[in-house]
Amino acid sequence: MDSWESQAYSYIKLLGSTLVTCFLTFLIFINSAYPCQAEPSERGFLKLELEFLHEYQLPKQQFADTSVGGLSAIAYDRDRDRFYVLSDDRSDKAPARFYTLKLDIDEGKSDKPNKTNKPKLDRVQVESVTFLRNPQGEFYPKGEIDPEGLAIAFKSVYISSEGVTRAGIPVFINEFDLETGKWLQSLPIPSRYLPATTGEAPKGIEDNLGFEALTLVQDIPGDPFRIFAATESALAQDKDSDVTREQNNGAKSRMLHYLVGVGPTQVVSEHLYPLEPNPTIGINGLTELLAIDRGGHFLSLERSFDGLKFGAKIFQIATGSANDISGIPSLRDNPGKVKPIRKQLLLDLDELGIRLDNLEGMTLGGSLADGSQSLVLVSDDNFQNAQVNQFYCFALGRNARGCHLL
Repeated sequence: MDSWESQAYSYIKLLGSTLVTCFLTFLIFINSAYPCQAEPSERGFLKLELEFLHEYQLPKQQFADTSVGGLSAIAYDRDRDRFYVLSDDRSDKAPARFYTLKLDIDEGKSDKPNKTNKPKLDRVQVESVTFLRNPQGEFYPKGEIDPEGLAIAFKSVYISSEGVTRAGIPVFINEFDLETGKWLQSLPIPSRYLPATTGEAPKGIEDNLGFEALTLVQDIPGDPFRIFAATESALAQDKDSDVTREQNNGAKSRMLHYLVGVGPTQVVSEHLYPLEPNPTIGINGLTELLAIDRGGHFLSLERSFDGLKFGAKIFQIATGSANDISGIPSLRDNPGKVKPIRKQLLLDLDELGIRLDNLEGMTLGGSLADGSQSLVLVSDDNFQNAQVNQFYCFALGRNARGCHLL
């Protein structure tokens, strides 16, 4: 090989090596910049794994002269390692309230591991009860509140009420002091969620189909944060004129996005959440939302009842590509015109082979020994002897490198 050929060959080898190095560096950059990328067929969703661990049934009991039941929402306080659960008692059996609970999880690594050698929910202990007070500083009168959603902020709790439309009692999303239950503020509710006045076409939240789902994203105490709330089913003006079509395709729920802490609290966007179709005979509704990151990813819990038994499904949802519908007063009869929130089924709880009760609440809990995060669901026994307050414990894992949940 001549000298110039040798030099050219060496140059080509060097150039090729440099290109390979640059390409690998580029790949590393891309993976670090976008650590939660999914496969092309699942783009927009995080790679999540959900493993069922254990079911615990809370015995019927009294605490501080209240019946512990109707548990419709749950949230976890990481700093205190405590859970807060909301009772949906309408100040009927006792004043509207939430409970503070301690959940003991046996990791299966003690001297006497449990039979499955997997974490199990060993005990649920009620530690305290907090009664809610209205803006006048009084307990909510009987029948004037229907508490369904709960989310924890720094030293305060946000609670949503479905209201009682037929009695003229409006829905609300209010902030209360975490320790005392004192009312602190009310979030603005867009007029399209409120009942029609005389002469108006039917609109607004219908009875028992209001703000069941509530979640919150807060980074640092005192900083602005975001609240997300969704209706259990369609607003009156969003219901399909063809009942059969809505039965087959699923109702249209709305999801509100609030920004809190930057001037007056305001709605910054609103999205269409497409519900699963109703059972042939029965109902299906959205009972919980749970923010799992700061990039528009959530878990949603849909609960169904077919007249004989309850069903439930957990979805991962992504809001990034959904249209803002805050300027659309009615979603009736407009299939395909609005880009909805995207959904991906994570688990059909019927597959667990366990008798499901009325599952309504869901929250991320503490970390487990294997690095996964616990996910806890709770059911509402409707204060009925034939029903139970179930606590389901899951391990929620991430099989994409670098993905972090809240």
